[in-house]
Amino acid sequence: TVLFFLFPGTDVGVTGGSASKENTAAVTRVTAQPLLLTTLEPWNLLVTQTPAKEKAKDGETVVLNCHFNSPQRPSLTDLTVKWYKEDEKGKVNLLENNVTVVPNNSRVFMSGDLSQGDVSLVILNVTSSDHGIYFCEVTLPDGKVVTGDGTKLRIRRALGLFGIEESLGTIIGVVAAGLGGIVVLIIVLAPKLRKCILCMRQESRQ
Repeated sequence: TVLFFLFPGTDVGVTGGSASKENTAAVTRVTAQPLLLTTLEPWNLLVTQTPAKEKAKDGETVVLNCHFNSPQRPSLTDLTVKWYKEDEKGKVNLLENNVTVVPNNSRVFMSGDLSQGDVSLVILNVTSSDHGIYFCEVTLPDGKVVTGDGTKLRIRRALGLFGIEESLGTIIGVVAAGLGGIVVLIIVLAPKLRKCILCMRQESRQ
């Protein structure tokens, strides 16, 4: 048995064993198509957001960190990054295809070095409307989408009273606790106050 391996552009000569030198052997040009045996490996990508919670004051600049790592090292031109925010009002897209999509908003943009796997998001001059959970999403060349675990952003407000700065939730909690304490004091002290008043009246009569 004779096996021939054909490659593109290969000339295969066929000659008879008993043919004379004057007889020219038939030469057949055979063009073979290459056989593709490459199997595409699935993409492995890890998207990490840190920290899980972030705090900021009104007017500050916030950097929400997000990094991706893939052993296949995909081409940067084939990667797309998306950032979106979720809050009580729903979902809002902030960044799509590496570009800010918020209308008339230049406060939000991607600042990381894509070649180093850094796709962090920057928010300038934060306000109370920026609170929510921010998600970083990376789409691979094969269409696979990987999303980070999210970063919860809370904005603290300045009360302007003795320089105290707290989040709105903390303020409400402190006020409620204070009112609760006052109510308890009134309930506890009311009987004693009544006794004192009665004693004072009896002494005045005597």
